[in-house]
Amino acid sequence: MAAWVIRSALLIQKWYRRYMARLEARRRCTWEIFQSIEYAGEQDQLKLYNFFNDMLQQMEPDKCGQPKILRALSVSKRPVSMDSLTLEAEDANIYRLSNPDAITVDPMYSGPHITFPMTYSQLQSLIQAIKSKQRLHVKYLLELLLETREELKKLGNINQATTSISHKITVCGDLHGKLNDLFMIFHKNGLPSVDNPYIFNGDFVDRGSNSVEIVIILFASFLLYPNEMYINRGNHEDHIMNIRYGFVKEINRKYTAHATMVLRLFEDVFSWLPIATLIDRKLLVVHGGISDTTSLSDIAKIDRHKFLSILHPPREDGDITKLTENEIMEWKTMLDIMWSDPRTQVGCTPNSFRGGGVYFGCNVTEAFLSKHQLQGIIRSHECKADGYEFCHNQKILTVFSASNYYEYGSNRGAYLKIVGRDLQYNLVQYSTTKASRRKITFTQRVSNFESSAIQDLREKILASRTQLVQEFEKYDKSVTGKVKVKEWCEVMEYVMRMDLPWRSLRSKLVKDDPGTDIMVLYHTMFDQYHLYHRYTGNGPTLTEMLYRNKDNLETIFRILDRDNSGQISMEEFEETIKMLIKHQGLKVPERDILDIAHSIDINKDGSIDFNEFLEAFRIVDHFGINRTRRRMDSNESVDFHSVNGSIRSVNVSPTDMTRKVSRKVSRRTSLNEIVEISASNKDNHILNDNSVKELSECD
Repeated sequence: MAAWVIRSALLIQKWYRRYMARLEARRRCTWEIFQSIEYAGEQDQLKLYNFFNDMLQQMEPDKCGQPKILRALSVSKRPVSMDSLTLEAEDANIYRLSNPDAITVDPMYSGPHITFPMTYSQLQSLIQAIKSKQRLHVKYLLELLLETREELKKLGNINQATTSISHKITVCGDLHGKLNDLFMIFHKNGLPSVDNPYIFNGDFVDRGSNSVEIVIILFASFLLYPNEMYINRGNHEDHIMNIRYGFVKEINRKYTAHATMVLRLFEDVFSWLPIATLIDRKLLVVHGGISDTTSLSDIAKIDRHKFLSILHPPREDGDITKLTENEIMEWKTMLDIMWSDPRTQVGCTPNSFRGGGVYFGCNVTEAFLSKHQLQGIIRSHECKADGYEFCHNQKILTVFSASNYYEYGSNRGAYLKIVGRDLQYNLVQYSTTKASRRKITFTQRVSNFESSAIQDLREKILASRTQLVQEFEKYDKSVTGKVKVKEWCEVMEYVMRMDLPWRSLRSKLVKDDPGTDIMVLYHTMFDQYHLYHRYTGNGPTLTEMLYRNKDNLETIFRILDRDNSGQISMEEFEETIKMLIKHQGLKVPERDILDIAHSIDINKDGSIDFNEFLEAFRIVDHFGINRTRRRMDSNESVDFHSVNGSIRSVNVSPTDMTRKVSRKVSRRTSLNEIVEISASNKDNHILNDNSVKELSECD
């Protein structure tokens, strides 16, 4: 009897572990889809900007003949060297263009009021007003930015933080406009103060819908506690990135009448943010990472204010050939700090996945720490499923504070509390979710997460339909509509430029040939939906090209839209489309481009509402019903007294990490390994007991 009970228990355990392993495989596969789409977007941004730079270098300056878009892209660049007189003139110009005294506050304004110097009660009132969805008046916003600018100018490139008074410090990673996550951190950890210092490690803007409010709170806290509130620059505190990823659009929406002056001032303030923070001269906090050429002395010497955008070096007359070797190295250091990622490899290689910075190996980390007598590096920049991750023999810790970054249930957020003389790590995880979503199980969260990722991937596939079919037909000489599974995977990876487990995704995207399990019917990928744009008719080549470059188009349009009116001229629109067609190497009749432009200019005034053009793309089914996925609202209201699950803490000492985090490290099995395990007969060895316990805790 006892033996039968044991065998039954083992069988149930085997089934459960098999189920959980398959669920984990689905989650990781879904994660790779979202991450590949995100990084592909960043890579497109850099490629597009490099394309513009090449065009600028090839063309002679000509006020009459040079395309407007190239003139637009050649402004807002600072000279390579700036003396005191130049800085004074720039200060005067900043105050002249962003003068808050020229703006009056309407007597009917019911939002928060602030005066300087800031007080603690003002900070509390400001946060409460923002929680109540009240908007700070533009006059106060400009005053706040100008005051912050003056304080930031006093700081060096490397903040020197100490725990000698508070015996603790809190490090927060990327927030990306997710205001509820900031509120969660303050709710659980307290507001910044003399005995509760914080480091915010960049990327607090873009992607989310409340970037402005986050910046207001962080800068107000910094003005109140300049010696306890440390703010590092991230790769998204960059005007060119802001054009692409939402911050510029948010400013236009919230401060329409004064958007130009607000954006100009934000652009300048971001350039004054410090690059790194040292904690007790033992721990380095940077946004991205390091390279084999990075040194603290080089970081300290950078004239950071020159870099309005890190995507290009400062240059005079648009000619980067005038830069010296030292100036090029200065730019490279900025790129490496903001854009790099750690990897298991040895040495440094170009970060081809993102398009900027490097991948740096464990030996690079060890050499850097040894050279500067440091214990470890704390960085952000990468979304992690648990909100954090150790690597390089636990010498590098990634902290990411935006929960549900890709979709509900995609990841936890985390912040790091460093306490005591031995600088012990206390990692706190959380997730901000609406009450209605807390009742779903881990399985349901994975299913919802997977469904959203597949839908996003389908949209990318639809935008490349013509090219995909052309590549499939190279294998399908008889045009049967069938290719081998291996050939389908090769074409998908080649055309989509995404390193995904296509074989595992096959069942979600394409139908198998009923007669065999080694062939797929590639046209079935496009049976359910098709891409439509009401201004381009149904011409597949042009519509697909425009949809693939939708984000690039918006970037260019917003650069051209100097007055933030949401409109550009017919000439600018046509020129933009022509440049992108050239960039893509396509052959599209000029008549088609003109037809699009004239169809959008409804009132025939020569201006085009580019927001309307961009929003006219639809994924529709055979009945013409819109099936475009509604993106999640990243800032739904949250009851902070009943958080999704319990707050979880992990205590680690930086000098003794391996033993205490081995349970986390042991889970880092590759996706292919876990898929193979789940299909094998050794199901009782799929996941160790600790891993099953962790996964079951998520229900």
